[in-house]
Amino acid sequence: MKRKMYEIVGRILLYGCTGLTVGLLLFIIGYIIIMGVGGISWSFLTTSESVIKGTIGILPAIKNTLFVIVVSLLISLPLGVGAAVYLTEYAKNKRFVAAVEFASETLAGIPSIIYALVGVIIFCTALKLQKTLLAGSLTLVIMILPTIIRSTQESLKTVPQSYREGALGLGSGKWHMIRTVVLPSYVDGIVTGCILAVGRVIGESAVLMYTAGMSMAMQDFSIDRLSGASGATLTVALYHYAKENADFSTAFSIATVLLILTVIINFSAGFLGKKLKRS
Repeated sequence: MKRKMYEIVGRILLYGCTGLTVGLLLFIIGYIIIMGVGGISWSFLTTSESVIKGTIGILPAIKNTLFVIVVSLLISLPLGVGAAVYLTEYAKNKRFVAAVEFASETLAGIPSIIYALVGVIIFCTALKLQKTLLAGSLTLVIMILPTIIRSTQESLKTVPQSYREGALGLGSGKWHMIRTVVLPSYVDGIVTGCILAVGRVIGESAVLMYTAGMSMAMQDFSIDRLSGASGATLTVALYHYAKENADFSTAFSIATVLLILTVIINFSAGFLGKKLKRS
């Protein structure tokens, strides 16, 4: 009787926590969309801020955000996946692996403002990149690398050992076994790490304000011009309008665009992961 009561109470608490979490999430998403969707227009998405023309646009922020996402992922994903493969498949020293895992977990929990200071010292000052989108992207690489390493490493550990032993028993080499058996088995882990990294990049403001700047001016879309230019991403632009200009209607519109962009990237990553796993 007591066991049934405990089970009923446990289920009620579990369902209640789940419903509360989902309800809060839907409330936040719904409130942002209701407050911001009215300010979204074609002009808002395709123009830049101009006092002379009297326009408010976020096209420069959208371009800067996409640039930062692409550059940071192009650098951090190969490094993170490669490090995870080495730690899981090649490293023999268990103390070294444990030390790297502890360091990764610690770095993943460090406040972003500390990464901002490191980025200013190393990239903006020592390497003389100044406040540019490239400096901001490189700082974000350092920030999201521990997350990618840990998520990929945990996914690698879920691949059954029998897969490895079977491939080696059939005559496959170490790298051939990893490339044809292990890596395809944990594509979901790579996708998860990518989504987590993109979420942190999109939502980051402190690092980019210190290392990439807050310019709302339109820049040329060429890689050379963007990498050497100072610019605000969507999150920094949201801060600019909400904090500096007290324009909360525009800030909510930018937040709605951020939500839509995040959903598109997450669904695209999931779809690509399924395609890769099937192939």
